[in-house]
Amino acid sequence: MLVAALLTGGPASATSEFRSAWENQQRAIILDGYEQNSFNLVEIVKDPRIAAFIHKGSDGLPANYHCNRIADQMQQELCKRIWRNYSVSRELYQTRRQLAKALGLKWGAYHLGRPGKPIDQANHFIDYTDPAADELMAIDIEDNDPEKFMSLQDAQIFAEHVKFRTGRYPVLYTNGMTARYIADHRLEFPILSRLPLWYARYKSDIAPHFPKGNWQDYALWQFTSQNNCSERNCPYRPPGTSRDIDVNIADMTVTELKRTWPFGGLVDAVPPDNLPTPRDKPSYQQPVLVASAEPLPPMAKQAVDKTITASVADKSSGKLGARYLSVDALSLALSKSVSRQFDHSYETLLFRITTACLKKTNVTVDVSDRIRHPALLPFL
Repeated sequence: MLVAALLTGGPASATSEFRSAWENQQRAIILDGYEQNSFNLVEIVKDPRIAAFIHKGSDGLPANYHCNRIADQMQQELCKRIWRNYSVSRELYQTRRQLAKALGLKWGAYHLGRPGKPIDQANHFIDYTDPAADELMAIDIEDNDPEKFMSLQDAQIFAEHVKFRTGRYPVLYTNGMTARYIADHRLEFPILSRLPLWYARYKSDIAPHFPKGNWQDYALWQFTSQNNCSERNCPYRPPGTSRDIDVNIADMTVTELKRTWPFGGLVDAVPPDNLPTPRDKPSYQQPVLVASAEPLPPMAKQAVDKTITASVADKSSGKLGARYLSVDALSLALSKSVSRQFDHSYETLLFRITTACLKKTNVTVDVSDRIRHPALLPFL
């Protein structure tokens, strides 16, 4: 049931493990790292529980390689150093990917989201990693701080563009507080809140904190990093790694995980409990005067000249004077009246203009005025 749910993007099994799941020997382990981690993939695969490796791909936008165009010597040297590190990390990524897949591990990559230009960042991520159809993609939002990391609104744009270019959605990596915010505002983030969740929380029990919302289960749970792994005590120490490697668990076996990999769909949407219903729609206090050119009902008397006859009080004399409008003139008048918010009430084929309506147009009258409307029906 669990695998079927994940494959279809539906809610996960109710048997999800939120407490020390790594102690269950049947659960698959996934490692993730970046270019400065040192590890031995040949040793890592000796652990039969380790099913996949997710490596850092791109970070923000690509480095500038037009360093010779920079006039300042120090800035030019800094540019060259950044470009050199960028090139080396990209080559290291490709080498580690080939080796990991050759050793039978599933592979994935994540993009560290930075502020601004989400489409350019998505293009950079895809161009940098060149993801194969069987490789997981992830967007890393370290915190809900748009000055340091990609904003949640931009993360949605990023995810949509990745889907546009690859046909698959990325997984969302984020911490507990950010995941909670997204879950609580899932109507505001309809895509982000439905990406498979890669949940970073370094506690042995996440049941009280897990941000349900659309997420009924985690896709991956990052339970170990340098935050809670020391030389003496570490929740899980894979072979061939040091304590700076990040360790994740999936709520499925190795076989199930490899069958589900690389995710790529959306989880089912779960409407909030306080979702507004049609009966909650507020009534309008000041309806806008509009008209329809629908034909009159058969029993209504048809207009002969298709004109509108209106009697409006003259402000100076207080007397009623007649006005005659063609249908075209009425249409124009109605268009202009939208901003004036006329009050009116329906009375068979007579339409009453109230005293309040006249006051809005700086006209006063003691008696209610009427407009005959044989050509256009009805006012709403």
